[in-house]
Amino acid sequence: MKSIRSILAPLTVERLFLLDGLGALVTAVMLGAVLTTFEPWFGMPKHILLPLSVVATCFAVYSLTCRVRAAGARWLLGIAGANALYCVCTLSLILWLRSSLTWLGVAYFLGEIALISTLVIVEWSVARREQS
Repeated sequence: MKSIRSILAPLTVERLFLLDGLGALVTAVMLGAVLTTFEPWFGMPKHILLPLSVVATCFAVYSLTCRVRAAGARWLLGIAGANALYCVCTLSLILWLRSSLTWLGVAYFLGEIALISTLVIVEWSVARREQS
């Protein structure tokens, strides 16, 4: 079984900005187009989905711009922090709107939190490695 170090070794700041940016674009499309179209299936109101989609779009622009400009590790810590805050906000929305969310909506948002939280841990680890 591979160690965490061997898994993280090929990950660079630039690759993580690309991964983060593309992931944020997928999230923006899912929230702004898919979930709004199928709102009754997920239960999250459109007036919340659309601002979340805008936030994801801003994260994508930030990460992809940092990728193109070859920004350093401290910029990666910035998006890691923003992603962590996004997860906290999303969890708060799940708790606040739990009566209107369907099981599919809860599953989607918990899955999104799990994925983004994993990305935050990896981004933090790589940024710390690059800074030392």
